[in-house]
Amino acid sequence: MTEKLLISLTVNGRRHDDLVVESRHTLVDVLRHNLGLTGTHVGCEHGICGACTVLLDGAPVRSCLIFAAQAEGQEIRTVETLADDGELNDLQKAFSAHHGLQCGFCTPGFLMLAEGFLAEHPEPTREEIREVVSANLCRCTGYQTIVDAIEDCARGRREAGEPR
Repeated sequence: MTEKLLISLTVNGRRHDDLVVESRHTLVDVLRHNLGLTGTHVGCEHGICGACTVLLDGAPVRSCLIFAAQAEGQEIRTVETLADDGELNDLQKAFSAHHGLQCGFCTPGFLMLAEGFLAEHPEPTREEIREVVSANLCRCTGYQTIVDAIEDCARGRREAGEPR
């Protein structure tokens, strides 16, 4: 029999108390099945593809590699936080404008990877962006359009004078 745990998680600024989870449940399991946040996708379940990337205390992490109980006491942010009242944010608009998505399966992971990266590196070079996006797998785009989108978003944020 699998051990059950009672945990509390703060996801997208909202605290979820009294979550009953099995000790073996990963963060992606709890996000999707307990909290209904299906924007975070499950791909390889081995931490290779990056489809499940979320921000944990602002840093991109593979939510399939973290047990839900390990995330207790940390701020979890999913792709659902990017759009505001149905309005895409600047990063999502850049992905759309540059055709940085095709089938869309990997897109939430790339968006969260880029969001965390740009928060730490507001003036990235193309080479730095390429290095970062190489951590996630995409079978459709060839990555160039994803690099273009992230570069354009970074430029737009700098021009808008967003805090660094």
